[in-house]
Amino acid sequence: MFDKQKMCRLRDIYRSIMELENGMEAAYGLNLNEAMLLCSLSDKGNMTAGEVGECLGLTQSNASKVIRSLEKKGLLRRSLDKNDKRVMHFQLTRAGNEKLSGMDCHSIELPPMLEDL
Repeated sequence: MFDKQKMCRLRDIYRSIMELENGMEAAYGLNLNEAMLLCSLSDKGNMTAGEVGECLGLTQSNASKVIRSLEKKGLLRRSLDKNDKRVMHFQLTRAGNEKLSGMDCHSIELPPMLEDL
């Protein structure tokens, strides 16, 4: 059961995450989910939409929105699966790799509350 103290701490964590995301958007033009997807694709090479949702902890609908947003920005591309034409794979484009390389994650200050986590 949540008591008042826990709920207030969750509120503070949520505000800190929003502050972090606002800083990322100002600095790089990416929200937190977009940045996390670029990092994940960089690590894995390619992912299906289902894998994107699972990796980021998003519903299929929200994963599709993040994918679509990065496609519009030219940072990722889709390709058909060779064996199953119903499955799409997503990879970083050259611009996506450049965006990720240009991100200085050390320059983004974590809000104090998030530094302890």
